[in-house]
Amino acid sequence: MPIIERLLASPTFGIFARGVLTFVFWSSGLAKLFDFNGAMAEMEHFGVVPTAPMAIAVIIVQLGGAALVISGRYVWLGAGALGIFTLLTIPIAHPFWTMTGEMAFLEMMFVFEHITVVGGLMVVAILGQRLPQRSPAFA
Repeated sequence: MPIIERLLASPTFGIFARGVLTFVFWSSGLAKLFDFNGAMAEMEHFGVVPTAPMAIAVIIVQLGGAALVISGRYVWLGAGALGIFTLLTIPIAHPFWTMTGEMAFLEMMFVFEHITVVGGLMVVAILGQRLPQRSPAFA
């Protein structure tokens, strides 16, 4: 079997790939968990209230969703939760349509990146449903 095929069939590579895909979520969730006051300040900055319960909910979605995707179990649920979360952040944190100039352009680029991440989560959810849970890619 050629090296690329072996790599793609490797359970370790599958876990690594899902970890990389969800890096933005689990790293943010851990940062919020270890700096809860900062997490609440972030919620307040974006007008998300009540701050403490919403910060807790965000941490649960980010860490729980990422854990499901990385584990290969209930990938559709984890990817779906992270995808919905990502889409919901767009009007809250990146309302480029209310801005002008360079700031509007930068925020629009963040929105495009968010949409791309959602597409990646959709692909991993599809593959998680199509491939048996015991397949090497989702071991």
